[in-house]
Amino acid sequence: MGKLAVGALRVVLGVVFLGTVFVQAGMVWALAAKPDDGSLPLTPLRVITILGMAAVQVALVCVWRLVTMVRRGTVFSHAAFRYVDGVIGAIVAAALVWFAVTAINAPGQRDDPGVSVIMAGIGLAILGVALIVLVLRMLLVQAVARDVEAAQMRAELDEVI
Repeated sequence: MGKLAVGALRVVLGVVFLGTVFVQAGMVWALAAKPDDGSLPLTPLRVITILGMAAVQVALVCVWRLVTMVRRGTVFSHAAFRYVDGVIGAIVAAALVWFAVTAINAPGQRDDPGVSVIMAGIGLAILGVALIVLVLRMLLVQAVARDVEAAQMRAELDEVI
């Protein structure tokens, strides 16, 4: 991975992380400063937003660590699994947060339940992303196993020579 690509990705990750912190701070401030007027269940939505931003932050930190491992050439190690698992967990948490938003929104959509169905479909799509990352984790497992096998073969070849 080139220095330019790593630098650009880190800038994007940093900007998104700062954006999530800004949103979280705004939601905490709104929880403390503005009472609900009763038209929408704002307090639960604000808490869910804070939790959703935390899930995004976990994923961002894990991706940052994986990019660092790629740059150092150590991504094909067992240490990478922890960060990939963190990304998977964060995506699943984000899907659960989305399902909570769907559940809170559903009573207001009784006349047009299509909105709730679409929102539930989006939640399933988010879970689909987690499954894709899980498949990529399985590929990483295979790559790590091949890397270990290659290192053993190199060591055996060095002994012969």
